[in-house]
Amino acid sequence: MLDLELLRAFVAVADCGGFHRAAEQLHLTQSTISQQIKRLELETRRPLFRRTTRSVALTDEGEMLLGDARRLLQLEEAARQRLVAPRLSGAVRLGVVEEVAGGSLPSALGRFAALHRGVKLEVQIGVSAELIEQLDAGRLDLVFAKRPLGTSKGRLVWREPLVWTAADTFDLVPGAPLPLALYRERSVSRDAALSALRDGELGWEIVYTSPSLTGVRAAAVAGLAVTPLPLSALTTGLRILGIGDGLPPLPDLEFAIYEKRRPDKASEALADALLTLARGPLRPTI
Repeated sequence: MLDLELLRAFVAVADCGGFHRAAEQLHLTQSTISQQIKRLELETRRPLFRRTTRSVALTDEGEMLLGDARRLLQLEEAARQRLVAPRLSGAVRLGVVEEVAGGSLPSALGRFAALHRGVKLEVQIGVSAELIEQLDAGRLDLVFAKRPLGTSKGRLVWREPLVWTAADTFDLVPGAPLPLALYRERSVSRDAALSALRDGELGWEIVYTSPSLTGVRAAAVAGLAVTPLPLSALTTGLRILGIGDGLPPLPDLEFAIYEKRRPDKASEALADALLTLARGPLRPTI
């Protein structure tokens, strides 16, 4: 039987893309994470990561182990919660960005509600900056959002590439301004895209704005514009554009959980449930 703590470290490194961020996520030192991965590789007798001075990537054996590791950790967490779940009461006001509001999130919230019938859940979908402001103002108890660039606040859950996307039929016109579909003001994705473009020489113009991921993605699918999306948000009809197309590179997006300064037991329990969900085989993405 593989050690669950080693599997937890393995999944964290895979999700975070490196040992430093995995250590931050698990509240351990980087050397501890490195030792745990070495122990797991000794137990499995397989190299699980390809390491260079700049990146960490899963080997083929690591890819095969990742799904099983996620399922084992989910089973362990589900069993632990059933056995030791405290009787909680009260209300938790949760703010979530649209990028994580779909997929398996509703079913996870349903399981939480069934386990803690005395807790009332109130869920609000919004943009990261606005949700974090509401948390700071005491109008939300918990926020699951994109982490603003250059900050380290919140509990890191995962990171993934932010990519330029356009319709399969979209053609870049040489010399013409790049048409953009972007979130309205104060979006992490918008700020990252505009910062990358301002550092380059490519001309651009914003032709479409929306308060939602659904809106900017629809504009891209329709061929109206190029839009930056999390890699997991790509859908049929969209392709990725990159340096070869003349577009500047984009930073990775980081998704984090933010809690009020003195969270109550119900908020802490929901935060733990969301962390478990995000590390499972089905991330809560659209």
